[in-house]
Amino acid sequence: MKKIFAPGNDSVLTSLGLLVLRLFFGLTMLWHHGLDKLEKFNTLSSGFPDPLGVGHKVSLALTLFAEVGAAALLAAGLLTRFAALVLAFEMGVAFTQIHKMALGGPMPGEFAFIYLGAYLTLLFAGGGKISLDKVFFGKSKSGWGKKD
Repeated sequence: MKKIFAPGNDSVLTSLGLLVLRLFFGLTMLWHHGLDKLEKFNTLSSGFPDPLGVGHKVSLALTLFAEVGAAALLAAGLLTRFAALVLAFEMGVAFTQIHKMALGGPMPGEFAFIYLGAYLTLLFAGGGKISLDKVFFGKSKSGWGKKD
């Protein structure tokens, strides 16, 4: 488990770039999409899209798990690869099933496609050295301050 979540041996600039990517795409998803759906759960639950055939409420609950829970984990850099996997799956479903892979037109999936690219990048790269993954799963117990 530790090997999956341990950050790589990235440079400081690479880790800073991963921090910016995590914060930008994690917090944007959380604030712009997740919290809005959470506030409107009762209103949305009866007609929420059900692309996986699990029911409208379950689909909304899974979406909230991704857009609130996983997005918060991603921004914090905790279990970054797991959070990125959850969000990449959600954006993959949104892009292919809801937006029908259309980048333009009446129901464009361009944002889902862009989010998908960011989440796949974080899935492969991990959270970097400036993350809670580094604190909990890094090779040294020093957190951010010391080299591995």
